[in-house]
Amino acid sequence: MRLPPRWVRRVVLAPAVVLLAALLAGTLPVWLLVAAAASPVMPGRLRPLRVLWMATVYLVWDAAAVLALFVLWLASGFGWRKRSPAFQRAHYVLVGQFLTVLFWQARWTLRLRIDVVGTDPDTAQPGRPELVLSRHAGPGDSFILIHALVNWFAREPRIVLKDTLQWDPAVDVMLNRLPNRFLTTGDPAAGDSMVEQIGHLATGLDDDDVFVIFPEGGNFTPRRRVRAIARLRSRGLEAMAVRAEGLRNVLAPRPGGVLAALDAAPEAGVIFVAHTGLDRLTTVADIWRELPMDKRIVMRFWSVPPEEIPAGRQERIDWLFRWWSRIDEWVEAHR
Repeated sequence: MRLPPRWVRRVVLAPAVVLLAALLAGTLPVWLLVAAAASPVMPGRLRPLRVLWMATVYLVWDAAAVLALFVLWLASGFGWRKRSPAFQRAHYVLVGQFLTVLFWQARWTLRLRIDVVGTDPDTAQPGRPELVLSRHAGPGDSFILIHALVNWFAREPRIVLKDTLQWDPAVDVMLNRLPNRFLTTGDPAAGDSMVEQIGHLATGLDDDDVFVIFPEGGNFTPRRRVRAIARLRSRGLEAMAVRAEGLRNVLAPRPGGVLAALDAAPEAGVIFVAHTGLDRLTTVADIWRELPMDKRIVMRFWSVPPEEIPAGRQERIDWLFRWWSRIDEWVEAHR
């Protein structure tokens, strides 16, 4: 669906979420009785109750975030000072608090466990900016990664995201007030503009900033993998297409945005992130099938200091593909 204009999202979608959350909360006892009655005839332990509870939690979470952001907007002089350092910091604190609540509920309701393995990432050590290059698989991985960066490693992320995420009012308002970029990835003609925006976003990182990008450009699915390989061949990039065919669990990385970020932040280190546990959760039907999840989500960080990053364009592309091959092998071994 085409994303509506900003004024529609602010005037219609955001208030609608608040009203819907109030309505659902007010009638929750009725829905709980219905879900409890349906649970014995549904596969999985208390599946309808778990789905209802998480849907309610997320909707109320979204509405509470919208209201908190409205209060911050008023306090900033009706948005006049919302870009000031103090209010930017207040928004990052709000992001951390709301993500903490969301993941507390996810762990309790869905029985999720998140473990970070390997060496402790440099995001735990203040003093230099970082570029985070993460695989993309499943709707929850972005939230988990940002939760880790904000709440575990005390970083202020700048994120490259798909524009369709702005359908969520809390995500829309919150992340548009912070230095992030929502990009329309389906428009081939916008490629140069997107690369330019990515480079601009990665400029001027300070010692507690972290730039986050998902080089695959979307969640991994077998169909997208085939399309990505065909797209490379249609552009005459046979060598890259052959490399992409060797990747079984990830999509071939798109180097344009990564190269722009490396050029814009030469002083930054690079952190590669792999994870597994949510790979099969790409649709609502997948999530329904997997409930109750009882899953262990494993995240693996690799840190590359700035002095070990190649200097030339082709060398950097080759380096990126080597790392993506390493991530592919790790996912295969830990899925």
